[in-house]
Amino acid sequence: MSFLEIIAASMGVLSVWYARKNNVLVFPTGIVSVLIYVFITYENKIYAESGINIYYFIMSVYGWILWTSKNKKIKKNIALNNSRENLGYFILFLIFFIILFFLLNKTDSDVVFLDSITTALSLTAMLLLARRKLENWIYWILADIIYIPLFFYKELYITSVQYLIFLILAISGYNNWKRNILNDKN
Repeated sequence: MSFLEIIAASMGVLSVWYARKNNVLVFPTGIVSVLIYVFITYENKIYAESGINIYYFIMSVYGWILWTSKNKKIKKNIALNNSRENLGYFILFLIFFIILFFLLNKTDSDVVFLDSITTALSLTAMLLLARRKLENWIYWILADIIYIPLFFYKELYITSVQYLIFLILAISGYNNWKRNILNDKN
């Protein structure tokens, strides 16, 4: 447990809180968290998680631009994927998982499978979040369920608690965004 981990976890929780509220502050608070977690996860040999935090940084910039764009062509409302899009995102998840599993098997990591699956889920979720798709929350929920014991195993207890909070917020975020979609249809 370190001061850096406390800052990263606090900013991470704040970021997910803002995502739940459909507030653009999800991105700047998330950026602070992920930049710190690049260092923490690398030091703990959770290599794919280090890489995904760099991806989160890039996707946070992308999402921040999308969410604040004045361009009328960019959809700013929360939306659902159609069946074809859901299949596409699931295939993307599988591709991420296979690549990560192959790459991580060449490292000294002792959590290759878990690191691969959580990272693949999170890569997909972050893309869906940046595009304001309801399904982002499903991928986050699945990832959080796995992350909690993974970080506990790695003795990153604050981070494990952070992912428990993320799980609660993700369930709440899914419900809030779903209500938002239903209200927009009425």
